[in-house]
Amino acid sequence: MKLFGGVIPITGISFLMFSILLIAVVGYALGRITVKGVSLGTAGVFVTALVYGCVFYNALDAQLVDYTKNALKIVENLGLIFFVTSVGFIAGPKFFLNMKVNFKSYVLLGLIIILAGGLAAVVCIFVGRASGETDFDRLTAMVVGLLSGSLTSTPAFSAAKATVAAEYEDIVSVGHGIAYIFGVIGVVLFVQLIPKITGANMEEERKKIQIVDDGASLKKTVDNLVKLDSFSFLPFMFAGAAGIFVGAIKVPLSAQGLSGTTFSLTTTGGCLLVALIMGHFGRIGRLNIMPRESTLKVFRELGLMLFLIGAGVAGGASFAANFQFIYFVYGVFMTIVPMIIGYVFAKKVLKLSLLNNLGSITGGMTSTPALGTLISVAGTEDVASAYAATYPIALIAVVLVSQFLIILF
Repeated sequence: MKLFGGVIPITGISFLMFSILLIAVVGYALGRITVKGVSLGTAGVFVTALVYGCVFYNALDAQLVDYTKNALKIVENLGLIFFVTSVGFIAGPKFFLNMKVNFKSYVLLGLIIILAGGLAAVVCIFVGRASGETDFDRLTAMVVGLLSGSLTSTPAFSAAKATVAAEYEDIVSVGHGIAYIFGVIGVVLFVQLIPKITGANMEEERKKIQIVDDGASLKKTVDNLVKLDSFSFLPFMFAGAAGIFVGAIKVPLSAQGLSGTTFSLTTTGGCLLVALIMGHFGRIGRLNIMPRESTLKVFRELGLMLFLIGAGVAGGASFAANFQFIYFVYGVFMTIVPMIIGYVFAKKVLKLSLLNNLGSITGGMTSTPALGTLISVAGTEDVASAYAATYPIALIAVVLVSQFLIILF
């Protein structure tokens, strides 16, 4: 394989490793730049990956493009597994007590956010028709793709592709790629700007989301539990493997059974669920199945980095090839509207504290990168419980809303 028309001969593996490490170096440096207290943080890796995909991806020869595309999908999914499994373990010890206290609020907020996104999509469909779009099926496919991208939802993306007519599957992919960029960056900036705009005292806000151990729901640390390995890799990897299996289980949503429309938790939801359960119990007899805190922090950050690189390079290439300004505007609209409506609803109606509110927003928007940013902004990992509680509701709702839009329009 040769890079840039043969100027630099390089193997596929070497090129991929070089690219990942280079993007990480530049991305973390970019993420450190702070303007009036706001920075991209780890999302700087995503921006760097996008630029890399836009500028360099199309300069590769065909053989290297095919190899890199497949390899980046593995990098993206592996990173996602590491990240959500870490989040599940971190949230697990307090998750079920938190759900007991705030269950109705999380369900309502998750539904409100996704329904707001769906209504924003409907507005875009009517605006598109009014502006002269004549192929209504193509317009709907594009908008549904934009919706899945604006909510960074892979399950909605997959469900939309499976529901539209075969000739419009590529249109869904284009829409997803165009909206995905702001879908990531917009939520990342939102969770940083809101505390500054409201003048929040973060120390006070952290106290508001602390869950008091009632002696029954939260497990006490037992020093004499048997550790499976010194770094707790075994229980972590088991949760990831089991999560992939659980996420692959398909539930029929139509009379055709598994040959028709189906729903699954996907790898993300499966890993999150398994890790939550293992983190909640923490032990099997005398076996310690709760990974070390330091291990979880490393895997959380490493996973987020790999996910952003894999998604960013591919998204940048798609963005450069298919960008249209009006569709980008639609995507921005479908990202901003549900965030604002969700935030106001959580604050004014549900009376959630700021960090509980923002944690739920990241879950309702199914935004993995935003959760990583919020943990840094909040200075506590307790926000992961709100994300983990709202995420499954939003996951199911966005798949159903995407399919309903295609059927109705």
